[in-house]
Amino acid sequence: MASKRLATTATAALLSTLGTIGTVACAASSGESVPAVNSTANSTVSGPSASPLSSSAADNRARPGAPGIGDPDFPTDGNGGYDVDHYLLKLGYTPSSKRLAGTARIEARATQHLASFNLDLSGFTVSRVTVDGRPARFDRAGSELTVTPAESIPDDATFAVEVAYAGEPKPVRNSSNLGTYGFIPTRDGAFVTGQPNGAKTWFPSNDHPADKARYDFELTVPAGLTALANGELVGEPRTVGGRTTFRWRESHPMASYLATMTLGRFEVLQGKTPGGLKNLAAVDPIFHGSLRRLYDVSGKVTDYWSTLFGPYPFSSTGGVVDDFPAGYALENQTKPMYGGFAPDDDIIAHELAHQWFGDSLSIKRWKDLWLNEGFATYAEWLWSEHEGRSTTEQLFHRNYAAAADAPIWSYAPGRARPEDLFNNSVYTRGGMTLHALRQRIGDPAFFKLLKQWVATHKYGSVTTPEFIAMAEKISGKNLEALFDAWLFTAEKPSTW
Repeated sequence: MASKRLATTATAALLSTLGTIGTVACAASSGESVPAVNSTANSTVSGPSASPLSSSAADNRARPGAPGIGDPDFPTDGNGGYDVDHYLLKLGYTPSSKRLAGTARIEARATQHLASFNLDLSGFTVSRVTVDGRPARFDRAGSELTVTPAESIPDDATFAVEVAYAGEPKPVRNSSNLGTYGFIPTRDGAFVTGQPNGAKTWFPSNDHPADKARYDFELTVPAGLTALANGELVGEPRTVGGRTTFRWRESHPMASYLATMTLGRFEVLQGKTPGGLKNLAAVDPIFHGSLRRLYDVSGKVTDYWSTLFGPYPFSSTGGVVDDFPAGYALENQTKPMYGGFAPDDDIIAHELAHQWFGDSLSIKRWKDLWLNEGFATYAEWLWSEHEGRSTTEQLFHRNYAAAADAPIWSYAPGRARPEDLFNNSVYTRGGMTLHALRQRIGDPAFFKLLKQWVATHKYGSVTTPEFIAMAEKISGKNLEALFDAWLFTAEKPSTW
């Protein structure tokens, strides 16, 4: 994610020369932990009665899955007892009524003998839940949807749960971390950016980056609008009865907060990067002049990062500019979102670097956020140098010149704080950590480290200790003092 600092300094200049474009409609989504109209999100209710529990369900070895995935800083995010493999989201949205309705099918594998399990979902009225096609009991409490299947699910068994739900999505507002995020209605659709835990504002999920899955989307909107999601379009959109359905597929593992169903009116430019990768840029008509530049820069940056970080991990690249004044950008997988501004080259470089650092390689716990944001910030500096502007060395020393009592030195970025997750230190001091490491181990070892880090953990989850261990192995150096000074000590480092 680009910080608000980056977003507000983005250039607003609009280019007047465009290639051939198609004008279509598109919009984004977002949501919150405020219950929707007629929602049961903050009360406890039961769904339709399931068949009597079998003896296997009563087996005393079965126990409920935990209501959190185990991240101590976000104890209710995600859930325990299962691992999701695939989501199929069949959803319809009507901007005039702000009503979202449909079904979510979740295919998962049990990691314990499950008597029941939780899904994260804020708001909405849930009308039906099934597990492997059989009606299941369900209860609501806050943002937790607890599902009790007709029979317990054995450890390591695969199962499919389907949830039918409807209501008005509500975004998270006034967050201390990010302001407004989740499924956010716009004048013509929706702007959907889920970091850190906004997926639950529009679909039931295991809403934590530690549980990644593949996604299929079937999104139905009024004819004349376009629905965008992650991955690539499957077939041509179909219009029936004044509503159009768009099918998208992201066949690579993805964290829930990176999923989107952005919709509204958009101008779209599609093609390929100079390196041959599918490229899609979409902008709200108010940003008409930025379409060609977004398309061109996204293609150039993606191809360049492939030379530094290793092969691009997904099947398409690009970006979307909507008119919601979020003041930030988010690295939604394959389609970074820019909220209410035309991004400059540095922000595009930042968000596309996240496709490697944050999207392909996801953090296991939010405290390690510098592995996303510090790496993407340093990528901005690398892009600046590549373009003949300020060098990484100049940018490092420009930031290091901050006074010893500057806020950046009082926040140790290696331990991101839940109440201040997106602090500038996580970005800038995180990026400085990488430059200090580069100076210490030299360019050959540093750039080998970046490629090996990406290749070793492709589509997986990572931690700071794992990165430190790999840096020491590749460099042959003891780097404990360097990382302690730059990541874990709340004061200005004196050496590196």
